[in-house]
Amino acid sequence: MLLSLYIRFLQSTPLSSWIGQIAVAIPRILAGLLLTIDFGASKFGMPWTDADRELSLFEVADWFPQDVAQFGIPFSLAPTLFAWMGAASEAIGGILLALGFQTRLAAFFISCTMLVAIFFQKWGEGTWGMLPAMGFLWICIYTCVYGPGKIALDTWLLRFLAPRQAA
Repeated sequence: MLLSLYIRFLQSTPLSSWIGQIAVAIPRILAGLLLTIDFGASKFGMPWTDADRELSLFEVADWFPQDVAQFGIPFSLAPTLFAWMGAASEAIGGILLALGFQTRLAAFFISCTMLVAIFFQKWGEGTWGMLPAMGFLWICIYTCVYGPGKIALDTWLLRFLAPRQAA
């Protein structure tokens, strides 16, 4: 029962051509890499975070909880927790999105983070200020609905798990 639900969660909407598969994979991979290398690593300690940021592994930058606290309730009640969750969804979720591993789950959490960024952080900056978060949101919504495609670790995992379900 749980395995069959998990297999359905991993399955992508089928595309007939490899060109379509590549067209689905490139935005997902690029968005994941940008999120984890640039956006996430600037506020969350990852192995590739710049040394001048002085962040240990999985540590949130000092300024980020203060920024999150300004969003109001519920964020001001636990700003460090919300800052950690947002930074982790960008940094760790970006890796998962790029690899196509647990893709729908990662895309969902990144979508939530981007909605918070759009409505609580970037709203007053106009469309150009919101555009990066909106772009990541669009890619993640598409990925949540249609799945990662064939060029993803989820697809490999599905090939491994599907024969076990038949047994």
